[in-house]
Amino acid sequence: MRGSIGGPRVMLRRLRELMAEPVNAQERLDKIVMTIASNMVAEVCSVYVLRGDAKLELFATEGLKPESVHKSSLNLGEGLVGTIASKAEPLNLPNAQEHPAFAYLPETGEEIYQSFLGVPVLRGGQTLGVVVVQNRTQRSYSEEEVEALQTTAMVLAEMIAGDELDALVGPGENLALRRPQHLAGRTLSEGLGLGHAVLHEPRLVVTNLIAEDVDRELARLEAALDDLRTSVEDLLTRTDILRAGEHREVLEAYRMFAYDRGWAERIREAVRTGLTAEAAVERVQNDTRARMLRQTDPYLRDRLHDLDDLANRLLRKLVGWDDLEDAELPKDAILVARNMGPAELLDYDRERLRGLVLEEGAPTSHVTIVARALGLATVGQVEGILDLVNTGDPIIVDGISGEVHVRPPADVENAYVEKVRFRARRQEQYRQLKDTPAVTLDGQAISILVNAGLLVDLPHVAEAGAAGIGLFRTELQFMVAETLPRIREQQLLYRSVLDAAGSLPVTFRSLDVGGDKVLPYLRSTQEENPALGWRAIRMALDRPALLRTQIRGLLHAAAGREMRLMFPMITEVNEFDRARDLVDRERRHLERHGHAVPDKILLGAMVEVPSLLWQLEELVARVDFLSVGSNDLMQFLFAIDRTNSQLAERFDPLSPGPMRALRRIVEAAEEGGVPVTLCGELAGDPLSAMALLGIGYRSISMAPAAVGPVKAMVLSLDLGALESWLRPELHKPHTGLRKELSAYAQSHGVQI
Repeated sequence: MRGSIGGPRVMLRRLRELMAEPVNAQERLDKIVMTIASNMVAEVCSVYVLRGDAKLELFATEGLKPESVHKSSLNLGEGLVGTIASKAEPLNLPNAQEHPAFAYLPETGEEIYQSFLGVPVLRGGQTLGVVVVQNRTQRSYSEEEVEALQTTAMVLAEMIAGDELDALVGPGENLALRRPQHLAGRTLSEGLGLGHAVLHEPRLVVTNLIAEDVDRELARLEAALDDLRTSVEDLLTRTDILRAGEHREVLEAYRMFAYDRGWAERIREAVRTGLTAEAAVERVQNDTRARMLRQTDPYLRDRLHDLDDLANRLLRKLVGWDDLEDAELPKDAILVARNMGPAELLDYDRERLRGLVLEEGAPTSHVTIVARALGLATVGQVEGILDLVNTGDPIIVDGISGEVHVRPPADVENAYVEKVRFRARRQEQYRQLKDTPAVTLDGQAISILVNAGLLVDLPHVAEAGAAGIGLFRTELQFMVAETLPRIREQQLLYRSVLDAAGSLPVTFRSLDVGGDKVLPYLRSTQEENPALGWRAIRMALDRPALLRTQIRGLLHAAAGREMRLMFPMITEVNEFDRARDLVDRERRHLERHGHAVPDKILLGAMVEVPSLLWQLEELVARVDFLSVGSNDLMQFLFAIDRTNSQLAERFDPLSPGPMRALRRIVEAAEEGGVPVTLCGELAGDPLSAMALLGIGYRSISMAPAAVGPVKAMVLSLDLGALESWLRPELHKPHTGLRKELSAYAQSHGVQI
C-alpha cells in the first residue's frame, strides 16, 4: 500500500462491511486483524484491549500463535504494547527487540519478527487498547501506513466502546472503559443521588467514519471551519454581554486556537486518508487529548478545555446541531457537566433529576444555589469526570462525603441503597418535627428561617416547618432571565413570594450582582478580585435607576402588608443612609400618585464587610434589623477566596477569632434593641448552629434541607448550660473549637 493514497480508503470500506456482518465478536475481531494484515502487507496484526485491572490482553491476532489469544497479557507500561498504551503515542521501530522497553512473550511466537508498528486505540483521550502490525524484515513503516493504522484504530475504538466485546472478557474482569471509578470532589449540596449519567453537553458520537467523496468532505470541513471562526469573532465583538468567566483574554486564546493552521491541517490530512470530516475532527482531538492529558503543566492542561470546546463546536457545525433531538431524561438522571448556569439547570425536568456533578463549581456559585433550592445532591471540583463517564453509565453522587462513584461495583451500590433508605427514614423523622416549635430544653425559642431565591423554594418553607424566609435572594430572577426583568415581572415575583409565605415574615435582599455575578445583558468590567469589587450596594448606588426599579416593584408587591428589605455589602454607614433615602423617595412617589404602599417598611443591613464591626453602634441606631452574611464575612475575615479548593478547609469559622466577631455583632444588636439574624452556611450545619446559639444568636436562616437537622439539635439542647460553658472558651488560646464543641454535644446528648 506504500505510495498509494487509496490504501486506507479500501481498508476502511472493508472494515465497514465487516462491522455489519452478522457474526459474533471474536469472529469479527479475527476478520478485522486479517483484513488489516492483508491490506498493510504485514505478517502480523494483533489487537490488545485494556482491561479494568490495567492489563492489556491479546484479544485477536493474525500471525502470532492463535492459542495465545486471551492467554497473553502485559501490564500498562510493560513492553512495547504497554508503553504505547501508557504514553498514548505510536511506536514505529525497524528492530523492535533493540528497544529498551521490549518484553518477550514466548507463548506468542513473536521473536521472529523484527519491524514493529503499534498505535493506541483512543476514545475521548482515553486509551482503550493497542493495535500492532509486525514484519520479519527490518524496515520503518511509512507515514501513510502509520496514518492508516491510526484510522483503523478508530473503528476498533467504537467496537470496544460498544458492549460487543464484553462477552470476551474473563469472569470477574471488565474492560477499562467500563471499570468502576471512585472520584473525590467537594460537597456543594448535601444529599445522595443514585441513577444514570446524562452529559449536559453530550459528546457527539461519530458513526459515519469512511468518506465516499474526499473532495466533498474537505469542502464541508472548510465551510465548517469558516463558520466556526466567524462565531468566535462574533463572541469577541459582543464583549458587553459576555457570560461570567468568558473574559476577553480567554476568548483571545480561543481565537488563537481557532486560527491555528497546524490544528486545521492535521484535520485535513486525516480527511485525505479517507475519513469523513467528522471522523477526522474526532481523530485529531483524540490524539490531542491523549497528549495533553499527560502534560504536567497545569496551563497546558487548562488549554485542553479550549481545544475540546472548539472541536465540539466544529463537530456540531458539521453534523447540524440544530437538527439533533434532545434525548428524554431517564427517570433517575444524574447530570454531569464542566460547569453550567442556573437557567440551564432549571431547563431540566426536576422530577427526573437526582443529582449533579461538576468538573468545576463552587459552594457559592449560582448553579450551586439553584441545585440546593431543587434539593439535588451536588458534588463539584471533580477533576476529569467528563473523560471518565458516558451517557447512561450508572453513577452515585454522595453529596455528604463529596464522592462520586462511576459504574460502581455491586457491593458499593448496595451499600448506598441502604444509605438512601436510612436517610429517607431520618428525613421522615425530621418531617414529623415540622409543626413542633423550635424551643430548647430550657425553654428558649429559636427562630429557624430559610434562605430562598426562586419560586421553587417556596413550598419548602411550609414543608420544612420554618418560621419564615430570612433571606430571599432577588438577584436569581435577574440571573436566570435573558433580559433585564421589567418592573411588572419583578412585582409579580415578589407578590408571589409574599402570598406563598402568608403570615410568615419574608426578608428580601436587594440586588447582589456585579463582581463574579455577571448579568449577561448588563455591561460589566473585568476585575482582578470580583468578590471585593464593584458589586451589590456599591453597584446599586452607582446605578440608582436599577435599585429604584426594584424598590418600586417591592413597594407595589407589599402594598397593605409588611415589607422587609436589607441591603448587602454595606461598608460604611452612609451607604445605608443613601439606600434608605431611595426607599423613602419611591414610597413618597407612589403615595403622590395614589398607589397603595406597605403598611410597614422595615429596612436592614447585611453585616458581611469587616469594617462594619467598628461602626456597629452608628449602624444599629439607623436600621430596623441586622442580618449577618456569614459566607462573605468569614471569607473577608480570613482573607481567603472561598472558591479556592486549596484553602477551603484551611481555616475554621468555629475558632475564637471569628466567633468573637460574631458575638460582637449580637452584643451591639442587643444594646441597640434591634433583632439580628445570621444567614449563611454556618447556620445550616447543626454543630455550627449550636455554636451560634451559644454566643447569643436566636434567629438563624439556612437552606430548606437543613431545617430538620437543626431543629432536632435545638430540641435536644440546654442552651443555658451551653452558654455557660462556651463563653469562657472564646477567650482561651484555642486554634479551633470544633473538637471541643463536638465533645460537648456528645457528652450532653445534643443531636448533631
